[in-house]
Amino acid sequence: MKTRSNSRADISLLAAPAVAGDGWMDIDTPSLVLDLDIFETNLHTMQAFLRRHDIALRPHGKAHKCPEVALRQIAMGARGICVQKVSEAVPFIEAGVCDVHVSNEVVGESKLQLLAALTRRARMSVCVDNASNLLDLSRVMESHKTHIDVLVEIDVGSGRCGVRSPSAALDLALRAESLPGLSFVGLQAYYGAAQHLRGHAAREEACRAGAALAQACVKLLADHGCPCPIVTGGGTGSAEFDAAGGVYTEVQAGTYPFMDADYGDNEWAGSLGLRNSLFLAATVMSVPAPDLIVLDVGLKSTTTECGPPRIHARPGLTYVAASDEHGIVRVAGDTPTPTLGEKILLIPSHCDPTFNLHDELVTIRGGVVEDIWPISARGLSR
Repeated sequence: MKTRSNSRADISLLAAPAVAGDGWMDIDTPSLVLDLDIFETNLHTMQAFLRRHDIALRPHGKAHKCPEVALRQIAMGARGICVQKVSEAVPFIEAGVCDVHVSNEVVGESKLQLLAALTRRARMSVCVDNASNLLDLSRVMESHKTHIDVLVEIDVGSGRCGVRSPSAALDLALRAESLPGLSFVGLQAYYGAAQHLRGHAAREEACRAGAALAQACVKLLADHGCPCPIVTGGGTGSAEFDAAGGVYTEVQAGTYPFMDADYGDNEWAGSLGLRNSLFLAATVMSVPAPDLIVLDVGLKSTTTECGPPRIHARPGLTYVAASDEHGIVRVAGDTPTPTLGEKILLIPSHCDPTFNLHDELVTIRGGVVEDIWPISARGLSR
């Protein structure tokens, strides 16, 4: 009989969900499962696509919060990673990632102090959209006798952070260049809403409009003698347009290694051909009726803001509702009813927040467990 080692030392009776050599149906549930063959193909596909367009890849660590994933992305050729919160960067840097962009504004003394400390361990960059924030950044960097790269964020359509005009971008860039401890290195132009426009043509049109605004900012900066070597942004849903547009120098794709049901609803032109590699292993915990089963995957294991998860490779089964610890699945009339204890794979509807609900990622190859990777940045949101 196999002995399972504890994944958390403070809970002595809680075993790891699987050990190397287990079949996927031996994995304890609920568990997040990664098919390594598909995952590695997705890594290669995106990296090769961007390399052909001479665009750097800076994957988003917020998508997976797993240092082992980031190290494999970097080994494949990624420039570094993004994170969305300063604390999120810590496990990645501790694992050996040495180039981290905080693709967000950092406001608050404790966060700025941590950011300054991290500049001594890795190359760090951060977004700004406010002159007061620039002054705070400079003050803290000076107090630590350190330095950070600054990117001015422009709002290219998302309607959240970022300056709204090229003139505002120029003003912040010039201010950053004049302040000690800071270096202006470029622009962030991320259009989050465009990633999930379903139609291929609609997505392309939105991305072109966003890129045009970014290009106008670059031109105004150049006209005032302010070089802009980096224009970063884009994502999985827009990479094909970002790469071909001639404006972006790097793409912040996050979901591409895994995909999810929400991205699966997009219309794709076939230029990337990314496939689902991320699944949730579930167990049938109740069979109250022939047309109804209950799974042990509920809201504590998956999120539903992008809709419920999809049942993988089981036609006739539809996940219809989630409560805290239960997933309600309807069984079509001509479909055999799954049996109590049967294992079923789900495709998460939105991979980013689903990763944040799990401590580990069970990796499989050919249906056999290969390893377990800690999701070390999970829950780090400051």
